[in-house]
Amino acid sequence: MARLESPSGVTVLGECVADAFTDPALSGPSELALRALPGGGPANTAVALARLGTPTRFLGRLSHDVFGTLFRSRLSDSGVDLSGSVTAPEPSTLAVATLDETGQATYTFHADSTADWQWTADELSATQHDGTVCLHTGSLALIRQPGGSRIEDHLAKAHEHVTVSIDPNVRPLLVPPSAYRERLPRWCALADILRLSEDDLALLLPGAGPEEACDTWHAAGARLVVITLGSRGALASLDGLRVTVPAPAVNVVDTVGAGDSFTAGLLHRLAALGHLGGRLDRLSLQDVTEACAFAARVAALTCSVAGANPPRAGEPSLKTGIERLLPHA
Repeated sequence: MARLESPSGVTVLGECVADAFTDPALSGPSELALRALPGGGPANTAVALARLGTPTRFLGRLSHDVFGTLFRSRLSDSGVDLSGSVTAPEPSTLAVATLDETGQATYTFHADSTADWQWTADELSATQHDGTVCLHTGSLALIRQPGGSRIEDHLAKAHEHVTVSIDPNVRPLLVPPSAYRERLPRWCALADILRLSEDDLALLLPGAGPEEACDTWHAAGARLVVITLGSRGALASLDGLRVTVPAPAVNVVDTVGAGDSFTAGLLHRLAALGHLGGRLDRLSLQDVTEACAFAARVAALTCSVAGANPPRAGEPSLKTGIERLLPHA
């Protein structure tokens, strides 16, 4: 487990979720077998960052139950530093996933009173950001109460020292989109980087096109807005200067964790280019293009395997794919 020492790492703050998928081979007429895999948007992003080689710390509230043990193993085995995470008495969050014919997942959540949303001000004030150039958060941890408001307060303090990245990752089955719309201007004021999906856009600004949405969120404070467009790639807007990056062709197994892997690839490449740690003042559209192209390749490799299983730079079984799709890993 690599600990953050020099200022080059990324800290990810958020939830771990057990993703349960139907196992047809073990299911029958009167029983349903589920296969549980470790997931959760922020946790997936932390895993992908560490596997790409970025020193990564994860700040989560990890239950003492069987799923909490699973989460710790996955994060640690990927090289994520868990020294700032909290051992929580509450149970873990569970999501039951259904895949459609294209591999797109929809979820039913079992999340009431679970560990991920119970952050206290004291727990957050005890976290350290030494060695960190970027604090990334979002998803359910940032919107669910009581912890969400406390995380916002923590971001306001961290913003003085590090780049802040937010992925709203809207989950309308758990939280009404209106709650995200109410909080989003505050998040944009805190964030240097806003990464979200086309589906998120439709829920957050119904009827608005991607470019109009970028302008809205720039006006609220976010300097770099990236909207992922699935198989059509991604639109990136830096202070209103825009570029569209295509998605590499890939045989899609499922899309679980693809957006989280994109975020990881984006932050990994921006860190490697020396742009994290402040307000993105030296970031050029050319560097944004390179970082988004890299991120799209990481997401494509994640889509080519089952579940949220992002690639490892240098992993023998993925060597050909890494060399072809991740030339700068």
